[in-house]
Amino acid sequence: MAEQNPGRNPVRAEVVVDLDHLRHNVALLAARAGSADTLAVVKADAYGHGAVPVARAALEAGATWLGSCSLDEALALRAAGIEAPVLSWLDTPGTDLAAGVAAGIDLGVSSVDQLRGLSGARLHLKIDTGLSRNGCPPQDWPELVAAAAASENEVYAIWSHLACADEPDHPSVDAQAKRFADAHDVALAAGLTPKRHLANSAATLLRPDLHFDMVRVGIAMYGLNPVPQREDLRPVMSFRSSVALTKRLPAGESVSYGHTWTADRDTTVALVPVGYADGVPRLLSGRMEVLLAGRRRPVRGRVCMDQVVVDCGDDEVAVGAEVVLFGDGSRGEPTATEWAEAIGTIDYEVVTGMYRPRVVRRYPGAR
Repeated sequence: MAEQNPGRNPVRAEVVVDLDHLRHNVALLAARAGSADTLAVVKADAYGHGAVPVARAALEAGATWLGSCSLDEALALRAAGIEAPVLSWLDTPGTDLAAGVAAGIDLGVSSVDQLRGLSGARLHLKIDTGLSRNGCPPQDWPELVAAAAASENEVYAIWSHLACADEPDHPSVDAQAKRFADAHDVALAAGLTPKRHLANSAATLLRPDLHFDMVRVGIAMYGLNPVPQREDLRPVMSFRSSVALTKRLPAGESVSYGHTWTADRDTTVALVPVGYADGVPRLLSGRMEVLLAGRRRPVRGRVCMDQVVVDCGDDEVAVGAEVVLFGDGSRGEPTATEWAEAIGTIDYEVVTGMYRPRVVRRYPGAR
């Protein structure tokens, strides 16, 4: 049997983040953005990939801005020495936004209450155009715009977020674009000349008319395709482990809690020391495979907190052999998207869920 992990010690739980794949994706998206700036979204620790190395690689590949959800995330980028423009847009009441102003962080503002007490900040006023999540309701928008124009802050941009841009024919996309245009007219009437950004990953790929001054790329940057058509995106994350133990299982013996699977013949099983504490959803019990010793093999029985059991049939599998739980699919291994489809969720949740204490990260392609 060929060596699966040459020159490296077996790993328990390892996420491999291919920064060359990330650079490829960012360059592709920046090219699609045309003359618009490209904001790389690195919130939630870069969707579980690691915010600082991902931010650096994205900037190397053509991104001009970074986006974080919380101010703490933005300040962590500054603490790492990253000086590119950063937008932070959602914090709880009482957060010391002055620390963000001092660090040159752009702030998203959705209400007059959020505006109070801010001075010297560069603002991105957010209008709710139909997602009904964060953002200023249209009826309150003129008040927010007037208050921002009269404040001691710079209104750099207005922005919003699309609800259904991944569905090319969904009528809400054009409806939101119309509301966004109306909000821009209100800002202009108040004497502001803000830049505009509306497009997420899907709209970056499908709606060049909505690119405006900047696009915000998230999931597509990580190589997971948000649109129905095929795109040349390369998944960035793979998840790996190693065989901890093998044993011969006689026919009639059952595997794991609840004995949900029983061997109908003698078989070899391999114990892999990762489970739902490491990001393997328990809902994948009975419906997942891994790549082991050059072949996809089924996981038998329930996914446990710390381990899964792989059915290897009559093949000899070495202790320490590499196990790929998901990757980019180039070797026939499962993908994060396949996991998501199997359990009725989205691949965003799969990769973001890999940010776990026992899961180490490795960054091939780091410069």
